[in-house]
Amino acid sequence: MKKIAVIGAGTMGNGIAHTFAQKNYQVTLIDVSEQSLEKALSTISKNLDRMVSKEKISQSEKSQTLANIQTSTEINEDVLSDTDLVVEAATENLDIKLQIFENLDRLCADKTILASNTSSILISTIAGATRRADKVIGMHFMNPVPIMKLVEVIKSKETSGQVVSKIMELSKNLGKVPVEVNDAPGFVANRILMPMINEAIHTLNEDISSVEGIDTVMILGMSHPMGPLFLADFIGLDVCLSILNVLYEGFNDVKYKPCSLLEDLVKNGKLGVKSGEGFYDYSPGLKNKVVSKRFT
Repeated sequence: MKKIAVIGAGTMGNGIAHTFAQKNYQVTLIDVSEQSLEKALSTISKNLDRMVSKEKISQSEKSQTLANIQTSTEINEDVLSDTDLVVEAATENLDIKLQIFENLDRLCADKTILASNTSSILISTIAGATRRADKVIGMHFMNPVPIMKLVEVIKSKETSGQVVSKIMELSKNLGKVPVEVNDAPGFVANRILMPMINEAIHTLNEDISSVEGIDTVMILGMSHPMGPLFLADFIGLDVCLSILNVLYEGFNDVKYKPCSLLEDLVKNGKLGVKSGEGFYDYSPGLKNKVVSKRFT
């Protein structure tokens, strides 16, 4: 497996492309927006510069990584026909993902494995848009992808054992630690994480403590690297809401029902770091002291 295509040039997509390219895979990063592709390459370059400054890689390794990435605004047979693996990292919207996988199934060679970076949607549902359910699998990377070691490798009942073995080995070749997971809403990470974040939001909504108070308790009392409310901001409150809705609908259990405060924040466009405001204010010049021990 040498030729990789990544669909979506957002935060996760550019991180996935960066990670593969740094390990000398030939990567095609695909997005409908030329501006998004330019921004993605700029982000990758800046992240590589940071690694060079910390002496984790050399300048020549940075240059080679960037040379390993090409971009395209088209999803067509010319771009995809000889790829060994396609990793979809589009927005967490089922209809969008189903359309992408239907197109990929039609355009890709029979050998091509189709993976989704979905954080919560059933792989079996996504595979239903294809005629190759045995070659559809989940590769749930963690953000920021170049730094975080974990990859959840999610298999549906139809995913072949050979494909699972290939993706587990591929993840190790990327320097990641893969964990094999059976198909279920939210998988492992978000099935456990999102109820905790939701409970933190309920705690805030019921005026038990402040944003800073809740996060400080979890950082200092539970040794979490960052508080759950800042983590929600970092993930994106819209993404948190989407995942909780998938869990709520998938399990039909009220314990996964999103807090009304989360719904209100998303409705008002307060999505966290990416919008400049969520539970914290990310205006230029402001920096909260308790939000994170890892990313500040």
